Amino acid sequence: MGGSDGSAAKAAARMREAVRALLAVLEPEQVRELRAGPARLDAPEWREWKYVPGPRPGLPTEELDGDQRAAVDAVLAAAHSEHGGRLAAGAIEVERHRRELVGRPGPDRYWLRLLGDPEAGGAWGWRMNGHHLAVHVLITPAGLRVTPHFIGSEPAVVASGPRAGRLLGPEEDMARDLVADLDTAARRTAVFAAEPPDDILTRADPFADPDLLPAGLPYGDMTPAQRGRLEGLVRRYLARAPEAYARECWAETVAQGLEGLSFAWAGGLAPGERHYYCVRAPDFLIEYDNTQDDGNHAHSVWRHVRHDWGLDLLRAHYESGHA
Repeated sequence: MGGSDGSAAKAAARMREAVRALLAVLEPEQVRELRAGPARLDAPEWREWKYVPGPRPGLPTEELDGDQRAAVDAVLAAAHSEHGGRLAAGAIEVERHRRELVGRPGPDRYWLRLLGDPEAGGAWGWRMNGHHLAVHVLITPAGLRVTPHFIGSEPAVVASGPRAGRLLGPEEDMARDLVADLDTAARRTAVFAAEPPDDILTRADPFADPDLLPAGLPYGDMTPAQRGRLEGLVRRYLARAPEAYARECWAETVAQGLEGLSFAWAGGLAPGERHYYCVRAPDFLIEYDNTQDDGNHAHSVWRHVRHDWGLDLLRAHYESGHA
């Protein structure tokens, strides 16, 4: 499995143990809900996802008891780095805050689905979807994948209380620092619109298409300091994943040439103004918007052209003769 030090295999083992612990505390009917779905892990249904409120297929978390919910939380944490785990858990916390603000407190509404058999030694995975959280994990003996990966925050700024702060603050600030550092000519290339789009441009597309995004300012046209800012922003997103996979993605990006990166921005430059940005690369894309609710409702997504849904690993797995 990817990662010369075996850390990717360790990450997969942690996820397997977390799922095993979850199965041990679920009732038989809950296990059936958890396993609902087609047998083939490359079935089109697995590529259907959304990040807006509303029910999904799978095991609903709102019906779980304390031990069962703790087990779900452990599964979610196992799919992330420490930083990524804080973001995923934070999206759930901010959603609780949103419901309290509108006078509709209640249990969390997310849905978990198990794909394949983690005990069979082949391909398997899981996904957890709900409002402003979409995590998709696929594991084979050859590696692991964690995209599409979506984190949102409504509100983007929690004004007070135990959740006060900005869940996606660094993602916003790092990009703003980059565009603010551009000179007039470079900014003219990077800023493609005064009015930002209302949402990420790839929405919940089953396949990510970087050509949907504006061309932006190429990495090669940036100063060394600006290139460093862009690299830091990209690595911030990749760092959501387990460390070994984040290293793998960054190493591939470097090997292909950082000149393949570009950055684009739309909207205002001052904090609090509605804005959007994206990063394009040959194999992946990053999008962020904070445009709804007068610039107090943020979305962020990391997509990979080859790795989304683990399709590259699944293709190799099936071609090797595994069912």
